[in-house]
Amino acid sequence: MAGKTNLAGDKTMDLILWRHAEAEDGMPDAKRRLTERGQKQAKAVARWLAKRLPAGTRILASPAVRAVQTAEALGLPFEELGKLGTGASAASLLGAVGWPHDGGTVVVVGHQPTLGRAAALLLTGDAADWSVRKGALWWFTRRLRNGAEETVLRAVIASDLV
Repeated sequence: MAGKTNLAGDKTMDLILWRHAEAEDGMPDAKRRLTERGQKQAKAVARWLAKRLPAGTRILASPAVRAVQTAEALGLPFEELGKLGTGASAASLLGAVGWPHDGGTVVVVGHQPTLGRAAALLLTGDAADWSVRKGALWWFTRRLRNGAEETVLRAVIASDLV
Protein backbone atom coordinates (compact mmCIF):
# COMPACT_ATOMS: atom_id res chain seq x y z
CA MET A 1 0.00 0.00 0.00
CA ALA A 2 1.33 3.41 -0.87
CA GLY A 3 1.68 5.79 2.03
CA LYS A 4 1.60 9.54 2.14
CA THR A 5 4.72 11.13 0.79
CA ASN A 6 6.41 14.34 1.76
CA LEU A 7 7.91 16.84 -0.68
CA ALA A 8 11.10 14.77 -0.97
CA GLY A 9 9.04 11.72 -1.97
CA ASP A 10 9.64 9.85 1.29
CA LYS A 11 6.84 7.66 2.66
CA THR A 12 5.21 8.40 5.96
CA MET A 13 3.33 5.86 8.01
CA ASP A 14 0.56 6.27 10.55
CA LEU A 15 0.05 3.59 13.20
CA ILE A 16 -2.97 3.68 15.45
CA LEU A 17 -2.85 1.40 18.48
CA TRP A 18 -6.41 0.84 19.75
CA ARG A 19 -6.95 -1.18 22.89
CA HIS A 20 -10.10 -3.27 22.98
CA ALA A 21 -12.90 -1.79 25.04
CA GLU A 22 -14.06 -3.08 28.43
CA ALA A 23 -14.72 -6.82 28.42
CA GLU A 24 -16.38 -9.35 30.66
CA ASP A 25 -14.30 -11.19 33.23
CA GLY A 26 -13.85 -14.91 32.88
CA MET A 27 -12.28 -17.68 30.90
CA PRO A 28 -11.39 -18.70 28.33
CA ASP A 29 -9.64 -15.38 27.79
CA ALA A 30 -9.97 -15.35 23.99
CA LYS A 31 -13.78 -15.71 24.24
CA ARG A 32 -14.41 -12.73 26.54
CA ARG A 33 -17.00 -10.37 25.04
CA LEU A 34 -17.42 -6.63 25.42
CA THR A 35 -19.65 -5.46 28.23
CA GLU A 36 -22.47 -3.02 27.50
CA ARG A 37 -20.13 -0.24 28.65
CA GLY A 38 -17.40 -1.65 26.40
CA GLN A 39 -19.73 -1.54 23.41
CA LYS A 40 -20.42 2.14 24.11
CA GLN A 41 -16.68 2.83 24.48
CA ALA A 42 -15.89 1.13 21.17
CA LYS A 43 -18.65 3.00 19.33
CA ALA A 44 -17.60 6.39 20.73
CA VAL A 45 -13.95 5.98 19.73
CA ALA A 46 -14.95 4.46 16.37
CA ARG A 47 -17.06 7.55 15.56
CA TRP A 48 -14.10 9.81 16.33
CA LEU A 49 -11.66 7.63 14.39
CA ALA A 50 -13.82 6.98 11.32
CA LYS A 51 -13.95 10.72 10.55
CA ARG A 52 -10.16 10.86 10.40
CA LEU A 53 -9.08 7.68 8.63
CA PRO A 54 -7.86 8.03 5.06
CA ALA A 55 -9.13 5.76 2.30
CA GLY A 56 -7.11 2.57 2.11
CA THR A 57 -6.46 2.28 5.84
CA ARG A 58 -5.59 -1.27 6.88
CA ILE A 59 -7.37 -2.44 10.01
CA LEU A 60 -5.91 -5.41 11.87
CA ALA A 61 -7.37 -7.01 14.98
CA SER A 62 -6.39 -9.66 17.45
CA PRO A 63 -8.62 -12.73 17.00
CA ALA A 64 -9.81 -12.42 20.62
CA VAL A 65 -13.58 -11.78 20.64
CA ARG A 66 -13.30 -8.48 22.54
CA ALA A 67 -10.81 -7.10 19.99
CA VAL A 68 -12.93 -8.25 17.06
CA GLN A 69 -16.02 -6.60 18.58
CA THR A 70 -14.06 -3.37 19.09
CA ALA A 71 -12.87 -3.42 15.46
CA GLU A 72 -16.43 -4.12 14.26
CA ALA A 73 -17.54 -0.82 15.81
CA LEU A 74 -15.73 0.98 12.97
CA GLY A 75 -18.02 -0.61 10.41
CA LEU A 76 -15.08 -1.12 8.02
CA PRO A 77 -13.44 -4.29 6.71
CA PHE A 78 -10.67 -5.63 8.92
CA GLU A 79 -8.40 -8.62 9.16
CA GLU A 80 -7.95 -10.83 12.21
CA LEU A 81 -4.26 -11.51 12.74
CA GLY A 82 -3.05 -14.16 15.19
CA LYS A 83 0.28 -12.31 15.57
CA LEU A 84 -1.68 -9.60 17.43
CA GLY A 85 -3.13 -11.95 20.04
CA THR A 86 -2.90 -11.59 23.79
CA GLY A 87 0.65 -12.93 23.99
CA ALA A 88 2.16 -10.75 21.26
CA SER A 89 5.35 -8.79 21.86
CA ALA A 90 5.78 -5.15 20.91
CA ALA A 91 8.42 -6.06 18.34
CA SER A 92 6.21 -8.73 16.71
CA LEU A 93 3.33 -6.23 16.51
CA LEU A 94 5.53 -3.66 14.75
CA GLY A 95 6.87 -6.33 12.41
CA ALA A 96 3.38 -7.57 11.57
CA VAL A 97 2.27 -4.10 10.47
CA GLY A 98 5.47 -3.24 8.60
CA TRP A 99 6.41 -0.32 10.82
CA PRO A 100 7.83 2.08 9.84
CA HIS A 101 8.60 1.51 6.18
CA ASP A 102 5.42 0.06 4.64
CA GLY A 103 3.74 3.46 4.57
CA GLY A 104 0.03 4.16 4.73
CA THR A 105 -2.21 4.03 7.76
CA VAL A 106 -2.70 0.94 9.91
CA VAL A 107 -5.08 0.52 12.84
CA VAL A 108 -4.22 -2.29 15.27
CA VAL A 109 -6.91 -3.41 17.72
CA GLY A 110 -5.16 -5.32 20.46
CA HIS A 111 -4.30 -5.83 24.09
CA GLN A 112 -2.30 -4.76 27.09
CA PRO A 113 0.54 -5.08 27.80
CA THR A 114 1.49 -5.34 24.11
CA LEU A 115 0.06 -1.97 23.07
CA GLY A 116 1.63 -0.10 25.97
CA ARG A 117 4.98 -1.70 25.30
CA ALA A 118 4.71 -0.87 21.59
CA ALA A 119 3.88 2.78 22.43
CA ALA A 120 6.90 2.97 24.73
CA LEU A 121 9.12 1.36 22.12
CA LEU A 122 7.99 3.83 19.45
CA LEU A 123 8.67 6.87 21.60
CA THR A 124 11.67 5.84 23.70
CA GLY A 125 13.26 2.85 22.01
CA ASP A 126 12.49 0.69 25.07
CA ALA A 127 9.45 -1.60 25.38
CA ALA A 128 8.59 -0.40 28.90
CA ASP A 129 5.32 -1.23 30.63
CA TRP A 130 3.12 1.76 29.74
CA SER A 131 -0.62 1.59 30.22
CA VAL A 132 -3.17 2.11 27.45
CA ARG A 133 -6.69 2.48 28.87
CA LYS A 134 -9.46 0.16 27.76
CA GLY A 135 -11.03 1.51 24.59
CA ALA A 136 -8.33 4.19 24.10
CA LEU A 137 -6.14 4.74 21.08
CA TRP A 138 -2.67 6.15 20.51
CA TRP A 139 -1.91 7.55 17.04
CA PHE A 140 1.70 7.69 15.82
CA THR A 141 3.22 9.06 12.62
CA ARG A 142 6.65 8.16 11.29
CA ARG A 143 8.04 10.81 8.97
CA LEU A 144 11.24 12.18 7.56
CA ARG A 145 12.16 15.64 8.81
CA ASN A 146 15.40 17.41 7.93
CA GLY A 147 16.82 14.14 6.64
CA ALA A 148 16.11 12.19 9.83
CA GLU A 149 13.29 9.79 10.61
CA GLU A 150 11.16 10.71 13.59
CA THR A 151 8.16 9.27 15.36
CA VAL A 152 5.47 11.73 16.38
CA LEU A 153 2.63 11.05 18.81
CA ARG A 154 -0.30 12.71 17.06
CA ALA A 155 -3.13 11.86 19.45
CA VAL A 156 -4.13 9.93 22.54
CA ILE A 157 -7.89 9.51 22.72
CA ALA A 158 -9.86 7.91 25.54
CA SER A 159 -13.47 6.85 25.12
CA ASP A 160 -14.67 9.16 27.89
CA LEU A 161 -13.22 12.21 26.10
CA VAL A 162 -14.97 11.83 22.73
